[in-house]
Amino acid sequence: MTDPARSFGTVAASYDRGRPTYPREAIEWALGSRPLTVLELGAGTGKLTEVLIELGHDVFATEPDEQMLDLLSAKLPDARATVGSAEEIPVGDQTYDAVIVGQAFHWFDQEAALVEISRVLKPGGRLVVLWNERDNRIPWVRKLSAQIASQRSDVDPTTVIDDSAMYSAVEQHDFRFWQIVNRETIQDLVMSNSHVSTLPEEQREAKRRDVLALYDDYGRGMDGMQLPYTCKVFRAVVLEHARRRAPEPAPQPPHQPASAIIIGEPVHVPSSMHDTAMRLPRVVVDGTGTGIHPRPPGKSPGRSPGDPDGDDLVLIDFR
Repeated sequence: MTDPARSFGTVAASYDRGRPTYPREAIEWALGSRPLTVLELGAGTGKLTEVLIELGHDVFATEPDEQMLDLLSAKLPDARATVGSAEEIPVGDQTYDAVIVGQAFHWFDQEAALVEISRVLKPGGRLVVLWNERDNRIPWVRKLSAQIASQRSDVDPTTVIDDSAMYSAVEQHDFRFWQIVNRETIQDLVMSNSHVSTLPEEQREAKRRDVLALYDDYGRGMDGMQLPYTCKVFRAVVLEHARRRAPEPAPQPPHQPASAIIIGEPVHVPSSMHDTAMRLPRVVVDGTGTGIHPRPPGKSPGRSPGDPDGDDLVLIDFR
């Protein structure tokens, strides 16, 4: 059976049509009123990315699934985005005011991701996790959820964030909103669920017939109906002791460009880097906190400094 965490690319279009967005007031509570530099992890097709951009934030979206990211880039061509995972975030140290995750934190290797998130946050930077939950107190919604699968119970990140000892106490707030669904989009909502998308084709089609029968039973036709949600928002601030400090760069002789090595291979490390393309290539952190560089052929993504399995860069000391 397909790994549920990697199943969304095959249903990316259904995901984008059928999944709900995120309420603006939830983002405003999570991030405040002034524009921030925001790193989004598990961006999917850009449901949350779009709201962040509309609110004026400078967003860099990362998503491990190429097909999901292709749809995001097609829908939001001016958004900076790249393939990347939460466990190996492709940006330098202390780069962003906030890291935000919508409907994806439960898929992460959470302990590894929290270390990486603490690395890329600026002093006082915040981690925000959002989760849209259907309101199953309403009978027809409860029937719909039963057809999809029981809603996840492991989406509250409070315990794992608290146990990491790298963040302040988690604050949590709920925001109620409604998604308009019709006979078409309710199918997309169901078919994009990982519990359904990984089923054999015959069983997926049976699910489709069931949800259409449920919708038709309520006699709303193409006028649509409101699907109630609660957006659960969790936020915490990175603690000072948790941030990994970048080492001081080694002094260089006059007219000698800075350089670095990856297991013996010379690579130039730019003193600054500016994004010139919206869809960025896969990149890895250089391990020094001085910037990012393209991954050399055959190399695996960089890990945290000091990790013997990583591809840390080491500045040459000419003293």
